Amino acid sequence: MKYCMLTAGLAIAACSITQPALAATGSVTFNGTVAAICTLVVTNGSGTMTASPGLQSLSSHNAGGSPGVVTITTTGNVALSVGAPTAITVPPADVTPITWSPTYSVAGAHTIAETGASSNLSTPGVDTVTVHLAGTKTGSDIFAAGSYSATVTVTCQ
Repeated sequence: MKYCMLTAGLAIAACSITQPALAATGSVTFNGTVAAICTLVVTNGSGTMTASPGLQSLSSHNAGGSPGVVTITTTGNVALSVGAPTAITVPPADVTPITWSPTYSVAGAHTIAETGASSNLSTPGVDTVTVHLAGTKTGSDIFAAGSYSATVTVTCQ
């Protein structure tokens, strides 16, 4: 019986001796994905179209006209484009056809000469997009007096 108690006593004594803790390590792996995105901020959403001297062009390129301006920030791998004008209003006296042509150019991280076609922005960056709109008449047709307006949508996808 003393043997059992002695053994039990040694076990208790051995458990109460302080042992240094063993070092442990672990690794944490982080992953992240950045999608191909872009943000648009309209910095001047009100372009101005003026008539040409012969009254066959109404454009933001004409003297006194001004473009719309959009700032774009992109991760790259996106396409930039302008849509056909919408919400077009013309004065009631203007009854002849008008051909509308939206265009844009890009300066900043990317350089794109004025175009109406879609453009790929393959690298990340911040750009200024200058948007123009022109309406033209053909033959002997001219613009009538009154207010004209149209909306051009800039898309980045």
